[in-house]
Amino acid sequence: MVNLTIDGKSISVKENTTIMEAARQNGIPIPSLCYLKGINEIAACRVCVVELVGKERLITSCNNVAEEGMVIFTNSPKVRKDRRTNVELILSQHDCQCVTCARSGCCSLQKIANDLNIIDIPYRQEIDRREWNQDFPLIRDSAKCIKCMRCIQICDKVQKLSVWDVEGTGSRTTVNVSGHMNIEDAPCSLCGQCITHCPVGALRERDDTEKVWDAMADEKKTVVVQVAPAVRTSWGEQTGLAPEEASVGKIMDALKRMGADYVFDTVFSADLTIMEEANEFVRRFTAGELKSYPMFTSCCPGWVRFAKSQYPHLVKYLSTAKSPQQMFGAVMKTYFAEKIGKRPEDIYTVSVMPCVAKKAEREQELFYEEYAGHDVDAVITTRELVKMMRSAHISPETLRDIPGDSPMQEGTGAGVIFGVTGGVMEAALRTAYAVITGENPDADAFEAVRSPGFNANEGVSEAELTINGIRIRTAVVSGLGNTRTLLDRMEKGEVQYDFVEVMACPGGCVGGGGQPIHDGQELAFDRGRQLYRLDSDCKIRFSHENPDIRKLYEEYMGQPLSHKAHMLLHTEHGM
Repeated sequence: MVNLTIDGKSISVKENTTIMEAARQNGIPIPSLCYLKGINEIAACRVCVVELVGKERLITSCNNVAEEGMVIFTNSPKVRKDRRTNVELILSQHDCQCVTCARSGCCSLQKIANDLNIIDIPYRQEIDRREWNQDFPLIRDSAKCIKCMRCIQICDKVQKLSVWDVEGTGSRTTVNVSGHMNIEDAPCSLCGQCITHCPVGALRERDDTEKVWDAMADEKKTVVVQVAPAVRTSWGEQTGLAPEEASVGKIMDALKRMGADYVFDTVFSADLTIMEEANEFVRRFTAGELKSYPMFTSCCPGWVRFAKSQYPHLVKYLSTAKSPQQMFGAVMKTYFAEKIGKRPEDIYTVSVMPCVAKKAEREQELFYEEYAGHDVDAVITTRELVKMMRSAHISPETLRDIPGDSPMQEGTGAGVIFGVTGGVMEAALRTAYAVITGENPDADAFEAVRSPGFNANEGVSEAELTINGIRIRTAVVSGLGNTRTLLDRMEKGEVQYDFVEVMACPGGCVGGGGQPIHDGQELAFDRGRQLYRLDSDCKIRFSHENPDIRKLYEEYMGQPLSHKAHMLLHTEHGM
């Protein structure tokens, strides 16, 4: 332990604690813009400067360690003047059109400038404006970039894709796509982690809310909306509702008030995905197709994009099952369209997802009889959902908990946990066990595949299971950096598995690039615990026991892996 004084307060902290962390641990906040603990500690913004008694120049608190006997002031006149100048200089290169910015009200720079009472910028503004493909799911606005380097570091250190890099020198330094490439040609997985870790509005998802509003206003369109499992864990964070109050039923009510004709829970198609994926695994495993490489889950489009660009030879080992989003879209435009007497082209399908990569996944085409279109017509993120609620002037406290529509109403606990790392694997094993043995396991028999403690740094969860005397080796991994490490170990023959679940975002969909942003906080694992709690409270916890899923097969699909199921619910991933 070291003893020091900060703002007149005597404190003790562990050795190697930064001055910023020491202050924060003792209720003394020090503002920052570029700092991300363990990821970006480069003091680029110099907003976190403090005064150390005995030293003439101010020092940065994010990368200087607390030492015995230090006397520090975090808000002295000297500090305030320097901090204000630093922020004014940053603002001189920043497009300050806050009212039209996606991050207005949730922007670290805006908050710090307000806190410092900056109402005028005394320096000449020089804004770097560059063209960007506005149709790409991820949008970069160079005029808002503050060169904090967070996006570079999160992509390099956590996701290990190195999509972003620095170019230029001095005051002309900026961030752009690495290798002077266009974003379309870069190996971007669209995980969106750069978006959720950007402190300003320089990175955002493509806004598709107006497309949805237009469809809702079109009398010829029947708007059908699905809501992903992970959305229910986070939408309340932006509306002021507590986790236990922010139910999926209230999202359904909000969507109906906005103008949606039908609303459904994607938990239904998560169960449908399990029916196809679990049966596919059993078939491929028993046929001896997985001796060289395991079958990989395919419901995360960020992971699928990563596999295609980084390990194309492994694409054939992906499950051919479409993601729950795509399966639901296909069922909406076929089975459901027939139920309500509509043509597929008159159904407009909308997905509410915690993910940016889903916006690209929706480009996947649907071929059915003479109809050719898309499973899904529009994808909005959790953040866009809340924007739409605000645009519709919906007060969250007035929302009622209503059920989704029939006949795709039921969901199970197995479908709910799709949104958290390990959930897809656990749900699939519950049903694979039933397929192999003819009876259900204990619902919690496969807890071993859960990410231990939901700790992103642990990266990989391995488990060896025995079902009816058959040994099955499994692994669960989240975060693309961890995924690369695991795949490289497979390539070297150091590890071997039969079934592997991959989630591009640390913690799974709950930590997706479309989720609410809380700068400096990682909430994926808190959200994940909510999904496991909901699973344990569900009356049905096995996908194959979902009565609406059974009805779908009886009335329409026949059985898992049938010709019709293969045609509508499977894909070859563009191979």
